[in-house]
Amino acid sequence: MSTLLEQLIEAFRVLPGVGTKSAQRMAYHVLERERAGGQHLAQVLADAVDRIGHCVRCRDFSENEVCEVCASASRDVDQLCVVETPADRLAIEQATGYRGLYYVLQGRLSPLDGIGPRELGLDRLGQRLAEGEVQELIIATNPTVEGEATAHYLAQLARQHGVRPSRLAYGVPLGGELEYVDRGTLSHAFGTRTEIRE
Repeated sequence: MSTLLEQLIEAFRVLPGVGTKSAQRMAYHVLERERAGGQHLAQVLADAVDRIGHCVRCRDFSENEVCEVCASASRDVDQLCVVETPADRLAIEQATGYRGLYYVLQGRLSPLDGIGPRELGLDRLGQRLAEGEVQELIIATNPTVEGEATAHYLAQLARQHGVRPSRLAYGVPLGGELEYVDRGTLSHAFGTRTEIRE
């Protein structure tokens, strides 16, 4: 039976990049200096886990059925940018002047991990493309092996529905993750995206 302190340390380890030592430091810090902050963190975390779901249109995180971006009348409905994660969507939103809509895959194609088109909601994306509003599908998957395979699949899906696919230009380093690319590089790459030719 582990002690409550051991359980707290182990709980911090669910965060990415947090090992035993870091988790131990966080637990001790909360108990020694930030008990009120720890209680606030626990309450906000519990509320977020209970109340934040996914937008039915774009699959981004949202407290409502339809997120603010999808509900906005000022967004350009003929452009749809596909990203792997909510963090990628936020990076593009903050670094560029893009005013279209998004579709968040919540991952990338990875057959070895059991992630196929269905797990990424590509059936729903296909339905959205079939509605006829979207004219350009901007593919903003990460330039990794899985990201490139996903981009290829998305380009084919777009063409099936008469939508022009485009891909971010390669100012983004190969093997990198969008959320870690500096704003200038990401903005340049987004502004110089090119059409994917057959």
